[in-house]
Amino acid sequence: MNIARLAPEPDPHAIKAIAKIDVSDALTASFAASYAGVVAFIAVASEGSFARAADRLGIGRSAVSRSVQKLESQLGARLFLRTTRSTSLTREGELFYEGCRPGVERILQALEEMRDLREGPPRGELRISATHAFGRKVIAPLLAGFRAQFPAVSIELLLEDRVLDLAGDRIDIAFRDGALEDSQVIAKQLIPMQLLACASPDYARRNGLPQIVAELDAHPCINQRLANGRLQSWDFRVDGKPLSLRPSSTLVFNDADLAMQAALDGQGIAQLPAYQVRDAICDGALVTCLDAFAPDDRGHYLCYLSRRQQPKRIRAFIDYITAQVRALDLDVMAHWESTQASRAVAA
Repeated sequence: MNIARLAPEPDPHAIKAIAKIDVSDALTASFAASYAGVVAFIAVASEGSFARAADRLGIGRSAVSRSVQKLESQLGARLFLRTTRSTSLTREGELFYEGCRPGVERILQALEEMRDLREGPPRGELRISATHAFGRKVIAPLLAGFRAQFPAVSIELLLEDRVLDLAGDRIDIAFRDGALEDSQVIAKQLIPMQLLACASPDYARRNGLPQIVAELDAHPCINQRLANGRLQSWDFRVDGKPLSLRPSSTLVFNDADLAMQAALDGQGIAQLPAYQVRDAICDGALVTCLDAFAPDDRGHYLCYLSRRQQPKRIRAFIDYITAQVRALDLDVMAHWESTQASRAVAA
């Protein structure tokens, strides 16, 4: 039986009684009132019984009764008329029920949704950030497989070369490249980041290739301008120590794909990440140089804010993308050396 539907309209005397409840400080009263008591009150009013309310809430009947009594004491009003056979709302109870039921129901709905997020299948929205090159070449092609496995999760992929604020920009997961400094974010390395100096075979035949880093000055270099306006540094490791430099550039782009295309066209040498040039190297469209000086302290990282209270959709995406990216075989140098060795044996 639904008490709210059968209850008569509250009379003016009931309204005056409720109006006397801590009208001097409504904010203090709202915090002082027991939320457990309000939830217990709503459950009893909806079920028409303390016993059924206890079953619905999954707690003991005595706990429900104590919560309601505490609430009545805090409000200074009696909310239920209780007999051995029935439970009904007082006039004050009717008014209080109508006033607080919508808010409590929204809270309960939100709690249920949070429980579903943690206990049910992954669902909800994911906001993901990645650099243009890594996002377009590596992450975007893997999203269809994730969505097929978790159709209740929607994804927004933002391609940004600038570093976004995970909290301020509401980013659930970010992919970042390079050597990360100490940060508040949790960073998980997906794969090492190989940086390869590349040129076309035609360029190599016409101009030769540098054997040491210092010889880059004798070659036209293709560089990239970063989102912060600076030219990208070329990173190497010489005599066991990191070396960063900005070679004199004959071509500069703010897009990695354009820089790669210029290298394919024989316009000069570019330093590019392995995932981007892997296919071109394996197909012979690009050749590498200065491999002995390639840096070994870089990585492609998956970043997020906290391990605590992590929604299932985030955990599912982290596990999925980690396995998928690591299965892509992006160790270009190992693959290229193996291919070259096989060709030498065949010859």
